[in-house]
Parts: sequence; structure tokens; C-alpha cells
Amino acid sequence: MSLYVLFLVLTAAVLHASWNLLSKKTQGKTPYIWLMYIASNLVYLPVLLFQIKQGDILYSQPLLWFSLSSAVLHLGYYIVLQKGYRSADLSVVYPLARGSGPLFSSLSAILFLHEQLRLSATIGLFLIIAGVLLLTGLSFNKVDNQKLMPGITYGVLTGLFIALYSFNDAIAVKSYAVSPLAITLGTNLFGAILLFPFIVSKTDELSMEIKLHKWIIIAIAILSPAAYILVLEALKYAPLTVVAPARETSILLGVFMGSRVFHEEDGRRRLIASALILGGIIALSLS
Repeated sequence: MSLYVLFLVLTAAVLHASWNLLSKKTQGKTPYIWLMYIASNLVYLPVLLFQIKQGDILYSQPLLWFSLSSAVLHLGYYIVLQKGYRSADLSVVYPLARGSGPLFSSLSAILFLHEQLRLSATIGLFLIIAGVLLLTGLSFNKVDNQKLMPGITYGVLTGLFIALYSFNDAIAVKSYAVSPLAITLGTNLFGAILLFPFIVSKTDELSMEIKLHKWIIIAIAILSPAAYILVLEALKYAPLTVVAPARETSILLGVFMGSRVFHEEDGRRRLIASALILGGIIALSLS
């Protein structure tokens, strides 16, 4: 992994952990997700129009279909993620989601994209997985099962959706040269359209979300697309089996934020787990 790709992925990790912290604070439902889609497109529309004018982005059938499929998968992702945040701790849901995602992504890339894992990447992948398991698995007997089990369920489901949309979008960017910005905004547009029938009668909830969380929604509208665009840009230069696990450095930030902001359980176990994950990232950067 080149330093440029590593920079893209680590920056994306910081942005991703930051918007998830904000999202945990809102515990929003469908109207919140819809507002986030709309706000994201409004924020990045000028950039999209500029790139279209410059000829950097062209309409294509792959852009249309990959944006639609990505929208469906991202909807599933946002729905189960928010359900997880409403029912469990950030430091349980977030690591499980981000840790299981690379495993699913790497398996998909090996099976369907015929990517090959180098020894250092293999070691890095297993170190990250071991760190995530240590971060969550060994704490199961310390946490109320009524709160833990929804966190595990929604965390792993979120990881599955992460793997599916990562695989979908990696094909779009790597095989069809689809613009990262275009597919991100296309995904948001289709997501807003798909959600519209479910929020059209919820004007009171929409108004309440805007009143209570308008600045958080605007912040997430900036941070979330930026984080994902950086990841898709990295996929132009590195395989999915390397990029997907490397972006999970956000786990460290997510656990730290969960401990500091929400006063969730922390301890020596998480320091050891963090060291394993960091070691995995270093191994991946050498591949």
C-alpha cells in the first residue's frame, strides 16, 4: 500500500468515526436518514456540477445501475446501524460492524474479483480480526446480555451490508471507471427517492429532526460522503482486500469516543485489542 493510499484511508477513518459519533447522539430513524441524503447532495452538488462542466464526470449506464444497487445496500446499512445505536453501546456496535465488514469484503474480493492476498496482507487481516474479536468477544460476560445481543446482531448485519456495498462500489470504480463522487451522490439520490414514500406522512418527525439536529445533519452530510469518496479513490490504486481492512482504523477512534463521550466500559483489554488492530494496519501497509 502506497503512502498516498494510506493517507486517503486513514483520513477516511477519522471522518467516518466522527460522523458515527454524531449519528449515535441523534439515534435518528427514517426521517433523519432521508434528511441526511438530501443534505449530502445539496452540499456536494456544486462540486459535481463543476466536474461535469470540466468533463471529468460523464453519464453512463454503469453509473445508473451501480448507484441504484448501492442505494439499496446503503439503505440497509443505515437502517440496521441506527437500530444498533438505539439498542446498544457505540463501543459494541461500531467495532463489530467495522471489523466484520473487512472479513466479508476480503472473502468477496478473493472469490469474485480473483484478488490475491500477499503474506503481509494476510497477517494484517488476521491481526485486525483478532483485535476486533478481543475488543468485543471477551467482554460478553461483563455486559448485560439484553443490551449486548442486539448490539452483536445489528453490528454483524451492518458489517454484512458494508461488505456488500463495498464490493458493489469497488466493481463500479475499478472495472467501469465510475467517478467516486458521482456514485456517492447517485447513491444518495436514489436512497432519498426510495425512502420518500415512507417519510411523506411524517412531516412532524421531519420538522423535529431539523429543529433538534440540523447542525449534526449538516456535519454528517459533509463528513460521511467525504469519508466514502476517499475510500473509493483509494480503490483506484489498491485492492479491496487491502483498503477494506485498513479503513477500520476508525475502530480505535470509535472505541475511544464511546468511552470518553458516552462513558462506555473501557480497560486494558481494549488497549491490547487496539495494538493488534494497529499491527494489522502496519502489516497491510507493507503489502
